[in-house]
Amino acid sequence: MLRHPEIRFRVTVAASLIAFVLSSALSAVLLIQIRQTAYVDLLRVMARDNRRTATAIETGQLTLDISPTTESLQQVVNQRGEVVAATPRMQGRARVRFPPPDPFDERRIGQVCDIDAPGARCFVIFERRVGVGPDALYIISLAPAQGPLPRPVLGSLVLLGVPFLTFLAGYGTWLSVTRALRPVDRIRRDLDEITATDLERRVPEPHRRDEVGRLAESVNATLDRLEEAVARQRAFVSDVSHELRSPLTALRMELELALSAPEDTDVPAALRALLVNTERLSAVVDDLLALARLDADSTFARERVDLTEIVDQEVLRRPRRAQVTVLAEGPVTVRGGRSELSRLLTNLIDNADRHASSEVTVILRPEPPSTAVVEVIDDGTGVAPEDRERVFERFARLAEGRHRDAGGTGLGLAISRDIAEAHRGSLILTDRIDGVPGARFVLRLPRDDSPG
Repeated sequence: MLRHPEIRFRVTVAASLIAFVLSSALSAVLLIQIRQTAYVDLLRVMARDNRRTATAIETGQLTLDISPTTESLQQVVNQRGEVVAATPRMQGRARVRFPPPDPFDERRIGQVCDIDAPGARCFVIFERRVGVGPDALYIISLAPAQGPLPRPVLGSLVLLGVPFLTFLAGYGTWLSVTRALRPVDRIRRDLDEITATDLERRVPEPHRRDEVGRLAESVNATLDRLEEAVARQRAFVSDVSHELRSPLTALRMELELALSAPEDTDVPAALRALLVNTERLSAVVDDLLALARLDADSTFARERVDLTEIVDQEVLRRPRRAQVTVLAEGPVTVRGGRSELSRLLTNLIDNADRHASSEVTVILRPEPPSTAVVEVIDDGTGVAPEDRERVFERFARLAEGRHRDAGGTGLGLAISRDIAEAHRGSLILTDRIDGVPGARFVLRLPRDDSPG
């Protein structure tokens, strides 16, 4: 038996079971109705024959043999229990012992077994009292009791309807589900054929706007995102190779020069060059590791963090090319990862320092109702509106910024935005509000107003 049966098999089995239960219940109701109808018809026939014999008694035409008036089994019994008339098949037999009707009723209907009567073991009895007092007579009509199927042909047809309806429901369900799942099978086959080198292919979309059609649209949308992600990954790998090759090439060249002419080598200068390239290589690797951690898991440990404190520490940590001014009226607290937020703010300040002409301004303020805002503003050349989203791409550098951005890895702003989004915040680049040329990075994070 299949451990994980197909959907069409499960649906067909479920539909067949439901059809079996419903058809069985319906057939039971029909059989009960047929049995009741047959019983009522039998009583009607017995009542008619019984009434004919009663008419013969009332008109004085009753004889010992009452066959001319009835076709059923009958006995006519007096008050003393003597059989005074009977149909031919009941003649010579003992009286049928059956209670007389109630005093206020002239008829009694019931069923008895093991009596002296031909044709069956149990009989339906229809008894009628004719007359009153000591001259009253009792007409007892008998008919064999009905079996389970009083009308065999009709009952057999009803019983055969149960497996027929079950099969019909199962077969119809199998065909319907097969037809409904046919587009899904095509989608599955096409997906099986799509590989990493063939991501431009798409699955067929049915014309109907049903669940399968929406599934095909979702699959194609997922393939679009996957194709974009793979393209970005390939570009990223290419950029990583390029970024790592530059410092590695410089390191190799410095070492080869030192080895080719060791007596003419300025050792301190060579070591300083090696250190610069090693630091650049280390910075690229550190940023790559940071991106990998953010892509793999953004559920880092969170705590109450004062952004003003982090900015002050970063500004005082080392001297910078531009003058950095911090404007804050007090603590601006959020809940997040301290090291991640420190990296975010450091990246923004380092980026502004590389591009500023002479001054960098950092503004920290709360924004109603519950937002912490950090603005990092420089007085450099700024960024054109059409390039403001590109700067957040990995390894993105603008042509006009290359001469001054030599100290960056091309990953800092991408990491900063990823960290902001991991904290349910945002990071955008916009114009300075005072109209002066330069760039203005605006970071918004959910503020933490809980007591410290």
